[in-house]
Amino acid sequence: MERAVFVAGLRRFLAVFGIAVAAVAVFSVVVGIIVGARLTRSIALGYYLSGAALLIGGFFVGNRGPVRANRNQPIPIFGTRFVRWATPEELDEAINTSAVYVSLGFALILVGVLADTV
Repeated sequence: MERAVFVAGLRRFLAVFGIAVAAVAVFSVVVGIIVGARLTRSIALGYYLSGAALLIGGFFVGNRGPVRANRNQPIPIFGTRFVRWATPEELDEAINTSAVYVSLGFALILVGVLADTV
C-alpha cells in the first residue's frame, strides 16, 4: 500500500513539475521577446527566478509558528483572544506544503542550470 501511495504522489508531483516547467518557459519566452533578450537566456532566468521564489515561499510557509489567527471573532471585544493554537493537521499541512514548494524550487533551478548555455 505504501508503494502505491508513493507512486501516486510522485505522479502528481511530476504533473505539477511539468506544468510549472511549461508555464515558466512560455512566460519567459514572452518576456524575452518583449525585452529583446536571447530566448535561451530568458528561459534560464525564468527558471532561476521562479525556483528561487518557490524556495523562499517554502521557507516562509514551513516556518509559520504554532499560532493562527482566530477568524471566528466578527467583532473584537475587550478580553477576547485574537489567536489560537494550530491543530496538528494544520502543522502537518504547513510542513508538507513547504516540502513541495522547496522541492519544486530546487527542481526548477536545476532545469534552469540545464537550460543555461552561457
